[in-house]
Order: sequence, then C-alpha cells, then structure tokens
Amino acid sequence: MLIGKASTSKKHWSPKQREELLSTLKARFEKNLNRHKDLAWAEVQAKLEANAEKLWSLNEMERTGGEPDVVGHDKKTGEYTFYDCSPESPNGRRSLCYDREALESRKEHKPKNSATDMAAAMGIELLAEEQYRELQKLGEFDTKTSSWVKTPADIRNLGGALFCDRRYDTVFVYHNGAESYYAARGFRGSLSV
Repeated sequence: MLIGKASTSKKHWSPKQREELLSTLKARFEKNLNRHKDLAWAEVQAKLEANAEKLWSLNEMERTGGEPDVVGHDKKTGEYTFYDCSPESPNGRRSLCYDREALESRKEHKPKNSATDMAAAMGIELLAEEQYRELQKLGEFDTKTSSWVKTPADIRNLGGALFCDRRYDTVFVYHNGAESYYAARGFRGSLSV
C-alpha cells in the first residue's frame, strides 16, 4: 500500500497520512509476529508518535514499496529497528546505480538516481550484508530480484559494489561495477526509532 504522494519536504505531511501509515504498520506488525516476538505494538507506536521525522522516513519506505516492519529492539537504547520486508526489492527503488560517484561516472544512459543518495534523502540506511542475512532468517526475500547492500570502502575504492539475493534456498552476495543498474535490482533499508 502506498501512503501519500512523493514529498521532498517533511513539512507537507498531513495528520491523516500519519494515521494511515500507523494503521498500515500496525496491521503488518500484527500479521507478522514472527519478526518481532515479545514486542508490543503500543510501545512501538508511542516511539513513532514521538518522532515525526522517523515516521516520515517510514512513510517514504512504505511509499516506495518497502513494506517496513519491526525486526528488532535494542533493550539498552530502547530503539526499534525497521527493515524493508517486501517480498522483492522495493519496486519504487529499482534501476539505481550504487552511489553518486558511480552515477556521475556514467557518460550516457544514466539511471535516475543512486541507491545511497535515495536512502539518504529518505532518512534511512542501506542494509549491510549481515543485516540482509538477518532479514532472510525471517522469510524468503529477493527470490526474483536483488538488492544493493552497504559496500566496504576497500571494494568501493576499486570500483565495485555488493548486492545480495536469495536463490536455491541460499543467500548469495555478489559484486558488480558500482555504476551498473538493473530493472530487477533495488535496495533495502533500515531505520532505528
């Protein structure tokens, strides 16, 4: 479900849109209790209502097809962690190269954006490989698509970037030139609230 229109400003977000998002997140939370055992929605909602900027970021995750859901809780900080839990890489975040440097290096047929720039604009982080593997323990994701993941600086400095997918009931990590982009590759994000 897409909540609201694309917005470049966090100020143009109505109370009705916030309520619709909270309702969508609550329904997903209750439908997928295996992702967050022993957590209560009321506590998550209280955190979200106290942090409008993070709620806006979750709306951006939802609007672009990520289907964000709670996947963890840090008892020390009290923060809840959301990941994109859409079955395939979010549809509204595909056909992107890895980062700004890769985008600028393309002479022609440039994609519309890069994964790292889009994530930053949304206020989220790309999943790291370890986080991606954690997500895959909660279900089967990216069986037809793939997702860029945070790439270590030593690999990126050599022109590469990493992406992951799930095939043959196994999670794979691969490499590609950071400037490449494909209709079936997007990125998954995380957000702590």
